[in-house]
Amino acid sequence: MDTTLLLALGLMAQSLGLSLGVPGLKRPSTLFPWRPAPAQGRVRRAWVIPPISVSENHKRLPYPLVQIKSDKQQLGGVIYSIQGPGVDEEPRGVFSIDKFTGKVFLNATLDREKTDRFRLRAFALDLGGSTLEEPTDLEIVVVDQNDNRPVFRQEVFTGQVLEGAVPGTFVTKAEATDADDPETDNAALRYSILEQSGPQLFSIDEHTGEIRTVQVGLDREVVAVYNLTLQVADMSGDGLTATASAIITLKDVNDNAPGFSRDEFFVEAPEAMSGVDVGRLEVEDEDLPGSPNWAARFTILEGDPDGHFAIRTDPKTNDGVLSVVKPLDYESCDQYDLRVVVQNEAPLLAAAPRAQRDQARVSVQVQDVNEAPVFRENPLRTSLAEGAAPGTPVATFSARDPDTQQLQRLSYSKDYDPEDWLQVDGATGWVQTQRVLSPASPFLKDGWYRAIILAHDDASPPRTATGTLSIEILEVNDHAPELSPPSGSLCSEPDQGSGLLLSATDEDLPPHGAPFHFLLSPRFPELARNWSLSQINMSHARLQLRHQVQEGLHRLSLLLRDSGQPPQQHEQPLNVTVCHCGQDGTCLRGAAALRARDMGISLGALAIVLASVILLLLLTLPVALLTRFRQPPWDKGLLQGLQDDLRDNILNYDEQGGGEEDQDAYDISQLRHPSKLAALSAPLGRPPLRRDAPFSRMCPPPSRALPSSPADMADFINDGLEAADSDLSVPPYDTALIYDYEGDGSVAGTLSSILSSLGDEDQDYSCLQDWGPRFARLADLYGPL
Repeated sequence: MDTTLLLALGLMAQSLGLSLGVPGLKRPSTLFPWRPAPAQGRVRRAWVIPPISVSENHKRLPYPLVQIKSDKQQLGGVIYSIQGPGVDEEPRGVFSIDKFTGKVFLNATLDREKTDRFRLRAFALDLGGSTLEEPTDLEIVVVDQNDNRPVFRQEVFTGQVLEGAVPGTFVTKAEATDADDPETDNAALRYSILEQSGPQLFSIDEHTGEIRTVQVGLDREVVAVYNLTLQVADMSGDGLTATASAIITLKDVNDNAPGFSRDEFFVEAPEAMSGVDVGRLEVEDEDLPGSPNWAARFTILEGDPDGHFAIRTDPKTNDGVLSVVKPLDYESCDQYDLRVVVQNEAPLLAAAPRAQRDQARVSVQVQDVNEAPVFRENPLRTSLAEGAAPGTPVATFSARDPDTQQLQRLSYSKDYDPEDWLQVDGATGWVQTQRVLSPASPFLKDGWYRAIILAHDDASPPRTATGTLSIEILEVNDHAPELSPPSGSLCSEPDQGSGLLLSATDEDLPPHGAPFHFLLSPRFPELARNWSLSQINMSHARLQLRHQVQEGLHRLSLLLRDSGQPPQQHEQPLNVTVCHCGQDGTCLRGAAALRARDMGISLGALAIVLASVILLLLLTLPVALLTRFRQPPWDKGLLQGLQDDLRDNILNYDEQGGGEEDQDAYDISQLRHPSKLAALSAPLGRPPLRRDAPFSRMCPPPSRALPSSPADMADFINDGLEAADSDLSVPPYDTALIYDYEGDGSVAGTLSSILSSLGDEDQDYSCLQDWGPRFARLADLYGPL
């Protein structure tokens, strides 16, 4: 009885959430949804909630979705709650639950394209907050509706296909997307072509969107671009739709052969010119301009065996440009008939028809023009011996006139002859020398002399030809070898020293120079008794003594010969000084040589030498002193001594009363060349003191440089006046000036009496007869009768 009562009380306490302290009984835990509750055994079926489906875009809100309940308590004894996205997580407020009834409500419009399902957690608690049921999952699935149109991935699709492509050729692919559930028909897309420009040449796969050709007849020359309007629809083609465009371009193939615009062309070409365009050949081609299928290539089949013409393609117009690449000659051929063929750079399709005018005839008429003369040989090379005399023939440098049908006369002249060495006959082109060409001319390059000759015709306008005349100057053996050095020294003992080394030089070039041959002059056979010559190499020889000879200067005569053809030889003197040598084989000089020969200078000889030197000094000293004291005074002027010419000169009247007796004159040329007086302008000795100047002991101003030309004489005088005005060493203007001595007077007396009377009857002109021959005419006119 007691046990049954205790069991009933325990069950009641458990239902009320109270703990009686009975061992083995646990107090229910406070609600913590994130803390797992201890297992309560098997979960009842009413607490397990299957997934709930709800359509997106539901309009009636709030909308009841499901009711959850726990059978562990009576109605009203359980508190329900839910957690998760849409409740307490973003997006918040979408779902809610009645905590007492357990009904779950939809509070906002759902969008499957944003969230296709919600996973919530449901909780059941008693009134005290204790867990009654384990948390369970509540999954809400959003059911898709067809609320999104399909969208093409791009507004315009482009594709290319060769013209003439066979049916079924892939062109391009259109793609679209749908945001609805791909597992439903809401996203089941179907493609179609709504419109084509022209015939139905293209088709589209409704499932993949691939666009292909469906029939033949694609011709770029007829239609180059096709525009298609595409459509895509969901619900397998019965739902929402969208449109886009497809632009299909036909790629060109060489299915059209080029052709000339006409069968024959006529052009004119000047002769004697190259690199000129003479005509254009028009062609037509329907293929794509600028492509290899359109670009033309021209070939001259016949009529130009020497290759005078060439045809290039104008890249802009595709025309052929006929040009002359090799000068034409009217006299040789005045007309050319060319046969030209045209084709594309790319090969023509085998099935394409050939053009009707793929060949044309081109008639070229050559125009006769005045051509320049042509030298028969240019450059002309010839040779001439060195030192050729004036008038020596060189060559005939003639030209011919290619204008055989025009009567013209040629003339010749020099254009370049730096040494003015040649003379050219103006009518025949005959070239000869007019003077001797110096072998040292700077215009001789490696033995060649170059001149330029011109040939002119007399047409209007005249033409000129330029010819180069190259003359090789042949070396001539016209110089004998010269001895070097012309003097030397040898030891008097034959066994001392290495002898005298001799060499030779020759102004001639090989092979007219070395090897040289050194010989003692055959005219003096006695030289061979004392001297010997031995050849060292091609240009050197050694002179040696055969036995001891007297010391001093020995004059030998050597014969030198070169190896030219014919050989040149020259007998030359050689001064050899035979001297006493030291141990090393070199000559000893002066006292050393005397000491080496056990010879000395006596005291008497030394005294004689010293006495001679002293006597020489005594004789020269008086002469030097006399010259020093006879120097001209400083104030005599710069023109002292230049009095030898009386014509066109300035008379030097140092004494104002001198008159005609004073014939000292200055050379007026010194004023025209004042720079020559610079050396004479410096005063000799110390300048005299000015007694009339208070500052006469001041140093005179430095001399000024004389002008270098007569044009500067005015500036020189003005500068001198300015310097004199500012010179402190001269007296003021109002100071009484002391002039130099002017002489004892004139034999003619004073002339001041001439102005003392107004009449000629009071004058006595008898003195004119005493003035000399210059006044004889005046004496006859005015003297007494």
